Amino acid sequence: MSRLERLLRPRTIAVIGGGFFGTNVVRQCLKAGFAGEIWPVHPVKSEIEGVGTFRTVADLPDAPDATFIGVNRELTVEMVRDLNARGSGGAVCFAAGFLEADDGEGERLHAALIEAAGDMPVIGPNCYGLINYADGALLWPDQHGGRRLADGERGAAIITQSSNIAINMTMQQRGLPLSYVMTAGNQAQTGLSEMAIGLIEDERVSVLGLHIEGFDSVAGFEALAARARKLRKPIVAMKVGRSEQARRATISHTASLAGSDAAATAFLERLGIARVDTIPSLLEALKLLHAVGPLDGARLSSMSCSGGEASVIADAAVGRPFAFPVLAADHAQRVADTLGPLVAIANPLDYHTFIWNDEPAMTSTFSAMVSGGFDLNLLVLDFPRLDRCSDRDWWPTVSAFEAALSGDAKGAVVASMGENLTEAHCEALLARGIAPLCGLTEAMDAIAAACFIGAAWRRPALPPLLAPAPGPSAADVLDEAEVKQLLAAHSLPVPLGRRVATVEDAVTWARELGFPVALKALGLAHKTEHDAVRLHLGDAAAVEKAAREIAALGKDLYVERMVEGGVGELIVGVTRDPVFGPVMTIGTGGVLVELLADSATLFLPSGRAEIEAALRSLKLFPLLDGYRGRQRADLDAALDAIAGIGGFALAHAGKLDELDINPLIVCADGAFIADALMVVRN
Repeated sequence: MSRLERLLRPRTIAVIGGGFFGTNVVRQCLKAGFAGEIWPVHPVKSEIEGVGTFRTVADLPDAPDATFIGVNRELTVEMVRDLNARGSGGAVCFAAGFLEADDGEGERLHAALIEAAGDMPVIGPNCYGLINYADGALLWPDQHGGRRLADGERGAAIITQSSNIAINMTMQQRGLPLSYVMTAGNQAQTGLSEMAIGLIEDERVSVLGLHIEGFDSVAGFEALAARARKLRKPIVAMKVGRSEQARRATISHTASLAGSDAAATAFLERLGIARVDTIPSLLEALKLLHAVGPLDGARLSSMSCSGGEASVIADAAVGRPFAFPVLAADHAQRVADTLGPLVAIANPLDYHTFIWNDEPAMTSTFSAMVSGGFDLNLLVLDFPRLDRCSDRDWWPTVSAFEAALSGDAKGAVVASMGENLTEAHCEALLARGIAPLCGLTEAMDAIAAACFIGAAWRRPALPPLLAPAPGPSAADVLDEAEVKQLLAAHSLPVPLGRRVATVEDAVTWARELGFPVALKALGLAHKTEHDAVRLHLGDAAAVEKAAREIAALGKDLYVERMVEGGVGELIVGVTRDPVFGPVMTIGTGGVLVELLADSATLFLPSGRAEIEAALRSLKLFPLLDGYRGRQRADLDAALDAIAGIGGFALAHAGKLDELDINPLIVCADGAFIADALMVVRN
């Protein structure tokens, strides 16, 4: 049983504070028909909303399961201590002015609140609290737009880190049934991941939605994902923080590509949590998953009575992780047999208006189309506005679609514009087992989320991440010669090279290596930006000239055997993320690395299959794979090198801040580390 069981599903609710917010909590519980007892606590008032009060927490008839504390921050700490002493089930702390305050008192009160709570769960502070639509238990100090769930009904649970966003989500008119809405606030003692686990344990929760500003605990989210997978309850998240301002500024290319948001995306993908970017897409994804669950594959069908709609939905799927496959010959014939000779048989299908409002004919066509065994079947259908028109002729189409789906087929009605599918329409479609999707873009986002979760659940779960090392107080930057010496000692493919102090030594060593060679000035983070690199030097005179030109740019010179015959250049880097630990970035390398921004993010350790999947996801990959008859790169050597770099990073995880290998030159025979930078904690 969850530590939050009594708080989330209370039988008794105490309300401390008789002002606007405390009064509203009592009012909302009464309005929702809460069947348990409500115990207002107020030192002066005799009743609140007609419910008799108690003077103090000590006067309560028993320890309350859940308490809403709506008093100032200093008194909040006292009330938490009193509730803990009574053995209460938990509390929502509404007051602000704790750790988020900048007045010198917030940090002290934050610590005092945690100490006062002990083992008693505390939500917040600085949050609105909890709405339990299944039981009508509302520790919620404001209006909301949701409704009480009917007996036996299930719905989505939503947790946000913003109370205002939570209110807005309850006002949705998209037909999504809600079982819980919860706000996390400061998460002083109880983190978002623990709240989420507590919610999904309820059988009345079908799917979980998260609005995340930051991860309270990597281990907590890993536990949440594992539990959700076991319970077969999908999770969709809207993670904020994509802006450039949110990225950590560092000296290496790798960190500029990775950043906290790239790591967050990789973390959610690793856990099988679908990510969306907008509130409407979050709500539509939750609705689709509530109605039909994760998808078993990515093969879709679509039907509409308009060629324009068929074209629009086909275009909307471009670049998405699903497709409308061409119908097999026998399947196409089955569909054609139900339609006239003027109808072109395709997927998406324009069935024309010849059979509109002819329910038996539409049932025959829709059934023939659905018989292809698609993972999701779409019916594009915008309902007319009811204040000026009638939707009477639309329902035979819905009934025909419902009949075609009978059995195991999954279906969704997609309105190209969200306003053309009202809440009443959505609820009626859900009652028929059909997912109503409002808006074309949001529908595509929802389908992508359902495909992603289905694919993630079909793969074995990945092991937990390594705990990140403590942050450094200072760091040292190793130059290329130092880094390559370490990499070579780890048996990584480093071209033979040497640090030299003089022009003469550079020429001597170049002769020993054999031409052509590369020459670089050491001690610069981005050597190409300082014109401190010379390549393809074919004789001693060229080396001498280049050495004299760049000798003053760095502290020493580095001369090495030139890597020739490159098919493509990669960047492979590792950063130490303060939340997730070592994070690896693989991408298109070279001097245009940030401009191209073609990269994939992995956590360490990662297996060879994960590395190969990341490599194949790059826009560069077709070039490595012999694009248009070009020479094919040695992919095995590239994978060996990348895996070896990951192993090197793990071996040095205790002191590694950043490792930036750019480029890793992949040739037809082998892959070689041409440049490297490393930042270590001193």
